[in-house]
Amino acid sequence: MPELPEVETVRRGLVSLVIGKTISEVDVLWPKIIESPEVDQFRNELVGETIESVGRRGKYLIFHFTHYDMVSHLRMEGKYEFFSKATPLDKHSHVRFIFTDGSELVYHDVRKFGRMSLMKRNTGLEYKGIQQLGPEPTEETFDVVEFEKRLNKAHTMIKPLLLNQKIVAGLGNIYVDEVLWLAKIHPEQPANTLTRKEIEVLHQAIISVITKAKEAGGTTIRTYLNALGEAGHFQQELNVYGQTGNPCPRCGTPIAKTKVAQRGTHYCPHCQQLKR
Repeated sequence: MPELPEVETVRRGLVSLVIGKTISEVDVLWPKIIESPEVDQFRNELVGETIESVGRRGKYLIFHFTHYDMVSHLRMEGKYEFFSKATPLDKHSHVRFIFTDGSELVYHDVRKFGRMSLMKRNTGLEYKGIQQLGPEPTEETFDVVEFEKRLNKAHTMIKPLLLNQKIVAGLGNIYVDEVLWLAKIHPEQPANTLTRKEIEVLHQAIISVITKAKEAGGTTIRTYLNALGEAGHFQQELNVYGQTGNPCPRCGTPIAKTKVAQRGTHYCPHCQQLKR
């Protein structure tokens, strides 16, 4: 599943591939991908539009066209594929943007969970899902004092809390496991039992892991590739995710796997002990 680092890598790839290109035609092969407006209007309004920039908020991509913003959420397995000329589509290709120079951008989604919404220019950040997001996990926007306040009010386990996107944007299953290992916090630890020091360490761990993953182009688990057809390589730096039975890089204890809030969860039983 593409998480924030993967989506950021897709954004960078798209910037290098499609900025300045003008749409001549849009094919929608699976109408449910389009949230709004109606499919025919979506197709017609984009003809003649030029892609001026591509932004990101959390796991959402925002295409900035001449007169519109298009919010794109990749969900589980959505991806964009760029072709320099017309290319036969496979059964998982659901939206095709054909440019005036003959090149194409194709949205590919095995599970068909991804969604696109066309909005007025400069209103993409007003999209409902984006409005509900917490801050980006960066030094500039992720305030540790506000983070502490939110955790102190939460009785839920720390892992599902970090996954819900309202506390901090962009963390998914892989990176939450990595962050909690780095911070030496058990995934089932109630958020409101964390000390100020633990919260400060967790705050920095979130920023550190996401920053490194973005620099590495994300994590490729099984088949996920970015918009350039390249695999990220952060999986080479994973300490706990997918490492069940391997020695913890810090203490040598075998990494354990359990389920927390219905999500497969990896942790070190020695370094990340649940405090009662």
